[in-house]
Amino acid sequence: MPSYTAPMRDMQFVLHELLNVEQELKALPSHADVDVDTINAILEEGAKFASTVIQPLNQSGDEEGCTYVGDGVVKAPKGFKEAFAQYVEAGWPALSSDPEYGGQGLPHFVNNAFYEMLNSANQAWTMYPGLTHGAYEALHAHGTPEQKQLYLPKLVSGEWTGTMCLTEPHCGSDLGILRSKAEPVGDGSYLISGTKIFISSGEHDLSENIIHLVLARLPGAPEGTKGISLFIVPKFLPNAEGKAGERNPVKCQSIEHKMGIHGNATAVINLDGAKGWLVGEANRGLNAMFVMMNGARLGVGMQSLGLSEVALQNSLAYAKDRIQFRAAKAPVNKDKAADPIIVHADVRRMLFTQKAYTEAGRAFSYWLALNIDKELSHPDEAARKESADLVALLTPIVKAFVSDNTWETTNLALQCFGGHGFIKEWGMEQYVRDARINMIYEGTNSIQALDLLARKVLADGGAKLKKFGKLIQKFIVENQGNEAMKEFIEPLMDIGDKVTKLTGEIGMKAMKNPEEATAAAVPYQRVVGHMVFSYFWAQMAKIALDKQASGDGFYTAKLATARFYFAKLLPETAGYIRQARGGSDVLMSLDASLF
Repeated sequence: MPSYTAPMRDMQFVLHELLNVEQELKALPSHADVDVDTINAILEEGAKFASTVIQPLNQSGDEEGCTYVGDGVVKAPKGFKEAFAQYVEAGWPALSSDPEYGGQGLPHFVNNAFYEMLNSANQAWTMYPGLTHGAYEALHAHGTPEQKQLYLPKLVSGEWTGTMCLTEPHCGSDLGILRSKAEPVGDGSYLISGTKIFISSGEHDLSENIIHLVLARLPGAPEGTKGISLFIVPKFLPNAEGKAGERNPVKCQSIEHKMGIHGNATAVINLDGAKGWLVGEANRGLNAMFVMMNGARLGVGMQSLGLSEVALQNSLAYAKDRIQFRAAKAPVNKDKAADPIIVHADVRRMLFTQKAYTEAGRAFSYWLALNIDKELSHPDEAARKESADLVALLTPIVKAFVSDNTWETTNLALQCFGGHGFIKEWGMEQYVRDARINMIYEGTNSIQALDLLARKVLADGGAKLKKFGKLIQKFIVENQGNEAMKEFIEPLMDIGDKVTKLTGEIGMKAMKNPEEATAAAVPYQRVVGHMVFSYFWAQMAKIALDKQASGDGFYTAKLATARFYFAKLLPETAGYIRQARGGSDVLMSLDASLF
């Protein structure tokens, strides 16, 4: 059975040495009194919950899965309900929620770091509270005062949980063709009818009520995405006291049998004239739902980061223990028949790859969450806009680049185990299976790449991309005279220049032929993702260089990992740049009938 220990040293390094969050919070009045000790104490308690309560349920939950009892009733795996009760009792659902509705009002980046640990411990379980928090965010941003007062305290307390219901049998990511209908009743409510599929946490026995956020069309609504509205559809209708009352005709028809995340109920939901209430403006449901969807995309990044970390921990421990063959230069363990496999260069390549992607992913995702706090809470409008633009630009990267990398890192973790990695008891094959969904949902990674290139970069003439470029340029200027930083600054400058040039080339081609952008999007996303990781690795290398004289092996390892990243991983961008420049003709010229 795999084990997990929260990587507190690296988490604290990112928060306090790289991001200097305590100082950053001084500029945010709502969080100005949050200090280092408070953050560390919260995360240490969170680490205990993750490792002692939900991690022991990960493998058993995967083996048992969810059970469809019948008549819309679903039971989560053994222990999940009790763990959720402990989660609620400890007040974890309220961590970063608004104090007006019972929340603790802590920064989003604290919640983000907590969720990394939860996902390392048990991704399937963590999806239940994760989606609930997303529903809270959507209603907090777009709900009426009455809706907020009724639903938010229950979601914040964990008494009720939430879902988002988008996908239908005939439409996945193309929400413009969804068919679910909403008929006005005349009293401010609507009757919602339709079928939704792939609804994570769609039915379970963890909470007394489930609040579905459902996309549907009003009568006479415009075609396409401009005619979609968002509705609150509770499993049980709130009564006069605000408690779960009469059963609403929204029911789970079945649950999917999946490759991974077996402990989370992925439901087919039928709405047969279910009562619902409009959220936000009519025909502008996607605007409201995107609050939840964008939060979920950051959540997918944290799911992926969590899996990458726990897979690394276990493959590293195995590599230090497993003896096979002799080291290339000379025996390390002369008194044994063979040496531990960590002495072999290719095993180190696999471990370093996991470590480099995991630690850069942590730095990047924590920084992005800090910018969400700035976007929401900074008193200066210009600062809020700056952070909002950076978050919008880089959300596709945290979702797609991090989850793509985790698919690689979990596979490498399995490979480190050799044949044992393919055996269930070691747990590596589950991490691979669980990681695979992260590349698909909340918009496939191909769609994220298109969003990055078309909407976030080309649509505004590269304005948002230039804002991130200015951060890179500032760091380069500050360190250009430092000879020790040359090995990191030069490749960072190089990848920045290449992204600028490649963006301009694709933009010019796309003006003549829009297929050029769609053909280039995925390799372009890999190149930009590496630029982002290069920026964070260069910063972490600078800190490690400044502190290596302390003799702390942590900084020695950080510096070695930075060197590995720039020498072995960043160079893959050369191939992706060539792919992006390869054009659309080789993809689109063959008639579909000839495939």
